Amino acid sequence: MQQYNDEIQLKDILIKFSEYKQVLWQKKGKIILFSFLFFVLGILVAFLSTTRYKAELTFVVEDLKGSNPLGAMTGIASNFGFDLGGTSSTTFSQENIMELLKSRGVVEATLLEDGTIDGKKDLLVEHYITIKEFREVWAKSEEFSGVNFNKTSTLEHDSIMGVIWKGLTINNLNIEMQNDEANIINLSFISANEQFAKQFTETLIDEMSKMYITHQTKQARNTLDFLQERADSVFVELDKSEKEFARVKDINQRIIKASGRLKELQLMREVEVLNTMYLEIVKNLEISKMTLLNQTPIINIIDKPILPLEEEKLSKTMAGILGGFLGGFLSVCFFIFGKLFKDALDS
Repeated sequence: MQQYNDEIQLKDILIKFSEYKQVLWQKKGKIILFSFLFFVLGILVAFLSTTRYKAELTFVVEDLKGSNPLGAMTGIASNFGFDLGGTSSTTFSQENIMELLKSRGVVEATLLEDGTIDGKKDLLVEHYITIKEFREVWAKSEEFSGVNFNKTSTLEHDSIMGVIWKGLTINNLNIEMQNDEANIINLSFISANEQFAKQFTETLIDEMSKMYITHQTKQARNTLDFLQERADSVFVELDKSEKEFARVKDINQRIIKASGRLKELQLMREVEVLNTMYLEIVKNLEISKMTLLNQTPIINIIDKPILPLEEEKLSKTMAGILGGFLGGFLSVCFFIFGKLFKDALDS
């Protein structure tokens, strides 16, 4: 009995399938027409779409894992009672650097740098506003009509910058690991203006590098500043003691008794101690300078964007094919659902 029911259900399915197939065959002319119309529409969309330019830059991040580049300097500073503590060389991993490139701080710093587009020098954010034609929209608003980032920062500036930052990081900026083992990171930026894409990409990596290097060398610079201050201080004391020693020695030229020369001997020992201390500090200062020098540069650029940039525009052929498939699919769905709806009403 169960087998009989299954056979009936299978027969009903085949009958329904045949009916839908017949409906689609009867409507094949309209399906072809819909497909053709969407094919033409796809080509039209591709024709009217704006050409965008892609600027690509690749760079290598120095691998600092498992090392403490400030170890030597920390030991030097500790000799003088200056505790720097440890330094975390992995604070900025490759993943963190990729996020740093998208951070609002770095993007804002980039947009507030000067750039020359089509022979006009201005802030990159002002060029971006011009490219996106925001001023035409803002002209209707009293709040934003007079906004200019060359003037003093206002709440309106912060609001606009926040919107621009989100738009750029979501729609224009892409960062990905090109080679995990070699720590190669690929940075790409897309814009309707070729020159803007190139300059924004190069400025972005520069601003990120400044922030990254500043962070990585902060404690090293603290050590260097401390040692330099210490060297200057000891030098002043040494110079003062030497002058006092020379003055007392001149006065004691005719003194024969040792008791009369006690002050001179004390000053001589003081000068010797200060001189030894000063030479040691100067030596450590030079070591500190070399250690700091060895930490930079941390980021090495492999490839920079070169004009003319790669164009990114929807292919007319591909747009037409996709449009045709979309039109055919939608028309088939329309006639099938129409048949389903009609059968539901009849039952």
